[in-house]
Amino acid sequence: MNDEQKPIRLAREADIPEIVELRSGVRENRLSDPSRVTPDDLRRFIREGEIWVWVEDGRILGFSAGDERDGWIFALFVRPESEGRGIGRALLLRACDSLRRAGHRRMRLSTDPGTRAETFYRKAGWVEIDRNAQGEIVFTRPSE
Repeated sequence: MNDEQKPIRLAREADIPEIVELRSGVRENRLSDPSRVTPDDLRRFIREGEIWVWVEDGRILGFSAGDERDGWIFALFVRPESEGRGIGRALLLRACDSLRRAGHRRMRLSTDPGTRAETFYRKAGWVEIDRNAQGEIVFTRPSE
């Protein structure tokens, strides 16, 4: 499937309930405090940045976002039943492209150690640079 055929588009405000539902249903990196990422936060990202969604048969299977203010990957999540299909890889590329266009030369993200996400990022060329106050691994990658 080439890039033009991938079912990726920019998120719309109408997608927010499904994005919230998807985010709360993942296996790893569960959001234990829903007040940390609110529908208002998502609205701001949709208005001021780019949230990318992968949609098949009218259903969002994954989403990603880069925070153009600071160069951090804000989100990358795929429905558990849709994992292993390249959705996360394609969505991560879109989020990185958004950060690149915003002028960031280095991108960062964080994830819990010992997770499949950690392995995914390492295989994708992200390099561990630190641990944050929550014990998550902080990764970086040049924007190329």
